[in-house]
Amino acid sequence: MAGFFTGTALLLLLLLLFSLSTNATKYQTLIPSSHTLPQPNTNTLPLSSSEEQLSLTENTLSLSLDLHHLDTLSLPANATPESLFNHRLSRDSARVKTITSLASNRTNTKADFSSSVISGLAQGSGEYFTRIGIGTPARYAYMVLDTGSDVVWIQCSPCRRCYTQSDPIFNPTKSKTFAGVACGTPLCNRLDSPGCNNRNKKCMYQVSYGDGSFTVGEFSTETLTFRKTKVNNIAFGCGHDNEGLFVGAAGLLGLGRGKLSFPNQAGRQFGSKFSYCLVDRSMSAKPSSLVFGNAAVSRVARFTPLVSNPKLDTFYYVGLTGISVGGVRVPGISSSLFQLDNSGNGGVIIDSGTSVTRLTRPAYVALRNAFLSGASHLKRGPNFSLFDACFDLSGKTEVKVPTVVMHFKGADVSLPASNYLIPVDSNGSFCLAFAGTTSGLSIIGNIQQQGFRVVYDLAGSRVGFAPKGCA
Repeated sequence: MAGFFTGTALLLLLLLLFSLSTNATKYQTLIPSSHTLPQPNTNTLPLSSSEEQLSLTENTLSLSLDLHHLDTLSLPANATPESLFNHRLSRDSARVKTITSLASNRTNTKADFSSSVISGLAQGSGEYFTRIGIGTPARYAYMVLDTGSDVVWIQCSPCRRCYTQSDPIFNPTKSKTFAGVACGTPLCNRLDSPGCNNRNKKCMYQVSYGDGSFTVGEFSTETLTFRKTKVNNIAFGCGHDNEGLFVGAAGLLGLGRGKLSFPNQAGRQFGSKFSYCLVDRSMSAKPSSLVFGNAAVSRVARFTPLVSNPKLDTFYYVGLTGISVGGVRVPGISSSLFQLDNSGNGGVIIDSGTSVTRLTRPAYVALRNAFLSGASHLKRGPNFSLFDACFDLSGKTEVKVPTVVMHFKGADVSLPASNYLIPVDSNGSFCLAFAGTTSGLSIIGNIQQQGFRVVYDLAGSRVGFAPKGCA
């Protein structure tokens, strides 16, 4: 009899443990009070490069830089958490529109110099920037970092038209290492639409953006300095005519997959590897970070192969095979919705400058409906901007929310609750941070990337995700 009771107790314990583990895969806890809209940051940003760290590993250099969010570089007058968030969504919408236009219109043919070359960059340039030395002697300036662009460029004097930046404009005549690129050379011809200055036979570049912004000038080579480390002969645009909605930064460091991007140009020095970890600014004052070299590759990262788009080499395409909500694969979300076709349309890219993840409309609707079903115990709130799955969590100390897992080929990425249920005001309104798109292109945005070290291993043709990677 005693054995019967012992066996029954053991069975009940096993059932309880099974129930707890099942619930753990179905739900996780969100503490609303810990997740608020980021406050306007009025602190003065560093004007030196003292935050950078260097280390030598084998034959390649590893380099770590602090990243700062755009809102800390260009803070509008009377900014509030709500106004900053609305500006971010506005920038996000413009960027997605531009990326989608680029992905759908790009071909392998060369364009004339006078025609518009649309970059993946839009309004506000990108969301994160760092401080980099330009020229010899090095003059430090803020540069936007962007995985959706290839060409590196900065504003140069003399300026025909230049936007306002926080640092003095770079003067190439004061640099010992500045050199123009001759017309017709292999380096000049790497540009999508090279031009030629007939007066001095120097190569010209231009990049135009979907919002009407543009930069035009000399295509040159120069030394970039990351604290004590010099990277020589980086091809970049020295822009004498720059106009539009760029904000604050002196220029852009293209981190795309194309041949003129910084990771590819500096591949030998840094092993064609870099990674970043973007902190949740509502929870931490710690800066985000960018690492180049072997140290960029986390040992705990889960990797998915990069997918090649023969029509467009800038973006980082990956294979998304499905999404789980509450521990169950969402019916109707399969790899067929995210296929990259032979014409270069469709597919899924990872982007540092897009905030909210966009999914093809059928995939988004299936995800939203599955989440709403799993979160039926939460009080619904009104729709907000592009979000149509919102909740009123005012007065709640903690809530249980369905888990969300993104299934990439070879890598399952379990998102923290704060990476998909985000505050949209200061009154306890939270929304599911995904949106649908009628274009065939899906974009994994930086809200979903927060807290992960996202590893770009160009040498290995793969992207990895390491949870809790900002420590």
